[in-house]
Amino acid sequence: MSFVFDTFNDRTNGFLFGMNPLGVMREALLFNGAVDNAFFSEFWDNKWTGNAKVYDNYWTTEVAIPFTTLRFKEGTKNWMFKAYRFDTQANENSSLVRVPQNQLIMNLGYAIPIEFEKPLGKPGANISLIPYIATGASQDFVNPKNPNNGSRITVGADAKIAVTPGLNLDLTVNPDFSNVEADRQIINLTRFDVNFPEQRQFFLENSDLFSGYGSYLINPFLGPQSGIGSIGNQIISPFFSRQIGIAKDSTTGVGVQNRILYGARLSGKLDDNWRIGLLNAQTADDEFKGISGANFTVASVQRKVFSRSNIAAIFVNKQTLRPELASNLTRFNRVGGLEYNFTSADSRWQGKLYHHQSFSEAQQKNAFANGFSIMYSVLRYTFRWAHDWVGKGYDSEVGFVPRRDFLRINPTFGWSFYPRTKRINRYSIGVAMEQYQMPNIGVTDRTVGPFVSISFQNSARLLLAANQNYTYLFADFDALRSNGRLPALKKGEGYTYYNLSANYFSDQRKKLWLFAQPLVGGYYNGSIVSLSGSVNYRYQPFIALAMNITYNHIRLPIATNNIFLIGPRLDWTFSKSVFWTTFLQYNSQFENMNINTRLQWRFAPVSDFFLVYTDNYNTLNGQSRNRSIQAKLTYWFNL
Repeated sequence: MSFVFDTFNDRTNGFLFGMNPLGVMREALLFNGAVDNAFFSEFWDNKWTGNAKVYDNYWTTEVAIPFTTLRFKEGTKNWMFKAYRFDTQANENSSLVRVPQNQLIMNLGYAIPIEFEKPLGKPGANISLIPYIATGASQDFVNPKNPNNGSRITVGADAKIAVTPGLNLDLTVNPDFSNVEADRQIINLTRFDVNFPEQRQFFLENSDLFSGYGSYLINPFLGPQSGIGSIGNQIISPFFSRQIGIAKDSTTGVGVQNRILYGARLSGKLDDNWRIGLLNAQTADDEFKGISGANFTVASVQRKVFSRSNIAAIFVNKQTLRPELASNLTRFNRVGGLEYNFTSADSRWQGKLYHHQSFSEAQQKNAFANGFSIMYSVLRYTFRWAHDWVGKGYDSEVGFVPRRDFLRINPTFGWSFYPRTKRINRYSIGVAMEQYQMPNIGVTDRTVGPFVSISFQNSARLLLAANQNYTYLFADFDALRSNGRLPALKKGEGYTYYNLSANYFSDQRKKLWLFAQPLVGGYYNGSIVSLSGSVNYRYQPFIALAMNITYNHIRLPIATNNIFLIGPRLDWTFSKSVFWTTFLQYNSQFENMNINTRLQWRFAPVSDFFLVYTDNYNTLNGQSRNRSIQAKLTYWFNL
């Protein structure tokens, strides 16, 4: 059962709280109307409580959510509200308010008003202090002289201060993120970086005010459990919070963690129409790695227009304090942007128009990025057009910019059908295209072809696609993904090739279920057979086991290569307050075995003890590359 509160009645931002029959809790933040799964942040964590009880033919739940956990306008008497549940046995979704079948059930455009007996006042001195103490030891066996080797004790604190009921100030001093779960590794067959979701609590509340700018990769025919979108779903963004705390080691050229000294975030609603976000953070010097400390400042303002639309502006500044520590450091980098986000009252129309401009010490021409997208979606058909144009000189050091100097177009069109059968709930057919071109070269990348998406009555899902691909290499490319051990394809050549792909989820109500993404066909001037996915087993209600596998057999005229990524995972829920997660990741591309195990004891609401062990091995010689063990204790005080 999930409860959604739209506390400002804007049908754009909301708080979600959920509980299952065994009393397991979840919470999330919704933004941009929750019209797509990309606008759902499940890593947010805050203080509330509840319980559930199962009877012979039904179950009940009761939750208590403090007003201090929510943000709202002082003096208001009305909120928008919705509740929904998933009956997995019948594969049936139930909602308090009717939601069109082609829309997500969490869509904030479909809610009902709730009225309080009297206007809501300011909920007292809404101040929370979350101190921590952490201790641990780490060893870098590749670099024995690394000053971070050895044991340490760290103390720090976070604070949440409600300046007004709708405006919150987040503070952090010497933050420690050792308890954050490690990223799931992937084998990236593209020539460009992908981004991973932000999981650090300090950056999450009202995160759309900072990271919601730019262009998203959205396929309206992929369902909420498609397995696509959580990684690499953004085309370009002027601000990507994970750039704070990550810096390039000038001795190796590899991105490494960079300690954050402090951070401050003021974000939320000023009134019914205005939202603001201000962020400032400072990172530390690391002379051993040639990393200069930097100051990061972000300012964002959003003005509501019409019923569910807004105009937003952002300014991002990175100031490098000691650029002399490395030759590739610049003194400053800045980006300004203006956007218009449109959603109609009935969610049929969605769109965005944006323009960003960058400014840096070595200013270049064409330092811009702009784009436009529009989607019309009704029960029977959906059309979406999107294009992005990024100049050669666009430079956003605190953003996500995997490539520059391109024009991208991405049209999608499809029809949906809802047959009255015992096997199929819905199926969609259509065609999609994504194409990149560079001003002086022409088309450099194109993927186009038809697709079929099927949702079965037993909750299984299938997506089939046949694609024609074209790729022009404007730089040498390690297409065999050998990490430089095998020859690369040379720049200046264009390749046309065809392949078939699928995306399949079996019935997840079963104790044993699987997810598979096969790909077979052409690959540049050769062929590829690829399979990624997982086999999953649940021992209700305590244990979830998963075997994640990625296999790529790439055959090119210059060489053949097999790439593996194998990652068994164990999630053991001892109780509603004690959790143990362990996973291994063997990556043949980098000849590395990663071990990560994390024990969490939630002894009070949003107060935890963590014990985390991490090890990385070189699989060629069996020697450890680096190893660490960390213990962390946090406690949430309401002052």
